[in-house]
Order: sequence, then structure tokens, then C-alpha cells
Amino acid sequence: MTSDFLYKKDFWAGVMLIAAGALAMFLARSFTFGTLLRMGPGYFPTVLGGLLILFGLYILVSGLRNGEKLAGSWSLRAFVILPLSLVLFGVLMERAGFVPAMLVLIFGSATASTEFKFVEVLLFSLFLTAVCAAVFVYGLGLPYPLFADVF
Repeated sequence: MTSDFLYKKDFWAGVMLIAAGALAMFLARSFTFGTLLRMGPGYFPTVLGGLLILFGLYILVSGLRNGEKLAGSWSLRAFVILPLSLVLFGVLMERAGFVPAMLVLIFGSATASTEFKFVEVLLFSLFLTAVCAAVFVYGLGLPYPLFADVF
């Protein structure tokens, strides 16, 4: 038996979904499940985790049957910039506000790509930040300050 399946995209996508679903179900085990009519706090993560596991199994099996092989190499640039963007987002949410944090997250994440184009990314960052502010702050009413009080 060869380990050819280890080099297939769908195999690893299925493994990732199964792991995420299992983690969701594991973390939700301490919450009450409830019923369909009176859902408890553990209902949604448990059901969602189960669905992720089912989808993961389907994708994993389809990856074992036939699937695209992994191509190319891993980008060290992406491994450094993406986590850094997420950390900066968390820090800036408290210190600078929602808008600067979103701009740094989107713009910073885009710089991890080898196809980075400054003007396109800047315009997309501004647009997506405006949409996120409209949806999360105004639409859903989440208590995020758009800009932090400097004084």
C-alpha cells in the first residue's frame, strides 16, 4: 500500500473538517444540549460539529477515491504575515477601534499574497471595512467603537 493519499488536497480538507467538528463537539460537551424546541447553549456547536464531521468524511472519502494532488511549496511569508495580522487585529480592536483593526487585518492579510497590488488591496480594504462596520456595528448592534477615544 502506498501513501499516495497523503498528497491529495481533498484528503487533508476532510481531515481538517473532521478535526474542527470533533473539537466543536468536545468543547460543547459541558453545555446543556436541550431539545429542538428549547435549544440549550450546547445544541448549535454540537449539531454544527456533527455536520462538519459528516462533510469531512464525505470529502475525505472522495479525496481517497480521486483527487487533486498538492502542488507547490508552502509560503513562509504567509506563515508569518497571517498570524501577525490576526494578532494586530486583536490588539487594535481594543486600542484603536473597529475600523483601524479591520483595515490592518484585511490589508495585512493581502500582503501575504505574491499577487499583492497596492491600489486594489487598499480599495478592497476600505470597501470591506465599510461593509463590516455596516453589518456588525450598525446592523447587528455589536458594541464595537468605530474609532477609539484618543483623549
